[in-house]
Amino acid sequence: MLGRSVGIVGVGSYLPEKVITNADLEKIVDTNDEWIVSRTGISQRHQADEDTALSDLCIEAAKLALADAKVKPEDLDLIIVATVTADYAFPSASCLVQGKLGATKAAAFDLGAGCSGFMYAIATGSQFIANGVYDNVLVIGADILTKITDYTDRGTCILFGDGAGAAVLQPVATGEGMLSFVLGSNGENGELLIQPAGGSRRPASVESVEARQHYIKMAGNEVYKFAVRTMGEAAVESLVKAGLQESDVDFLVPHQANIRIVDAAVKRLGIDRDKVIVNLDRCGNMSAASIPVALDEAVKTGKIHKGDVVVMVGFGAGLTYGACTMRWARNGEETNV
Repeated sequence: MLGRSVGIVGVGSYLPEKVITNADLEKIVDTNDEWIVSRTGISQRHQADEDTALSDLCIEAAKLALADAKVKPEDLDLIIVATVTADYAFPSASCLVQGKLGATKAAAFDLGAGCSGFMYAIATGSQFIANGVYDNVLVIGADILTKITDYTDRGTCILFGDGAGAAVLQPVATGEGMLSFVLGSNGENGELLIQPAGGSRRPASVESVEARQHYIKMAGNEVYKFAVRTMGEAAVESLVKAGLQESDVDFLVPHQANIRIVDAAVKRLGIDRDKVIVNLDRCGNMSAASIPVALDEAVKTGKIHKGDVVVMVGFGAGLTYGACTMRWARNGEETNV
């Protein structure tokens, strides 16, 4: 990266209290625990209640990240929320978060890249700091996919959970923080993972509701092939751009979509399984929240330390993919602000 070095100086995450187990799903759809675990690695996932919206999850994660970074809301310059399940079509979730936090001088916008959203948002937010435009950027990856999940479709309803993860970006010492980014898309296959109705292509109508077109539709096998190919390749490309090798990786934080996809990425990188941060079994696929929530858990449990090389990688709707290699910087110290 050119310009100032940029690092994550605070993290936080929030999961709704309600938990849906595989046993719960057995009661509403033709499936069972053994089938779900063997194919996905998921045992449970969290679900927001009917009165909870996306911005509510974002606020809780943001407060924890700001406290961790010792940054006041009024000192924020920019808020980016990566999501596909904002409270409304407009205003943006980021503006709602900005208002609720009292981040009075912060600009705000949402970013939609599906499960790759956090990677896109981290890359975007980092540029504002690297170029000297801003000093304090809050990036949130959050989704409430259970509200657009079709619980009559056993192929998708077993996968998704709700959550939010947040990170505060600041200038850090040269050589620390973000070392490289890789972003990409494959839009010609965008309809493999889609919410067909509710946008300008097919506005909401009685017919679209009756056809269940406001729920997630996914061509599972094709998305799986895309993910297996791109996760490992993007992670390796990110390492190469950072001037590092697979053996330099201390931790891999992958998108938590399917344990078989994670295992394929691990095999491609040739790293030890104990270097991989996984919470898929407890959280399911939380879309844009999966990487920041897993990162927060790894930091808070003392796994990641200053100087560790951490690779984050994900794929998602679009189809999109993204990876980042960073050298973990100590919280709020030795900065070049």
